Amino acid sequence: MSRLTASSRKKIPTKNFGGPDRSYPIEDASHARNALARVSQFGTPALKAKVRAKVKAKYPGIAMKMYGGEVAHRADRPRRKK
Repeated sequence: MSRLTASSRKKIPTKNFGGPDRSYPIEDASHARNALARVSQFGTPALKAKVRAKVKAKYPGIAMKMYGGEVAHRADRPRRKK
């Protein structure tokens, strides 16, 4: 995950944030995973649902254990060849 500076954060469109007031940036898959982790730690149930829905809509390949499914592999990364 790349470090997000204040100037680069201001350049991100508002639609690329999962929470209110431009919180929980989800401009790439790495930041989306981080947003899911942070909202599960600190978010209210309503905020968790909102961020999860936005991440799921933007990155359907990110496997989310919180939906009750077993994760076989991460769909957003290619599998390693054996």
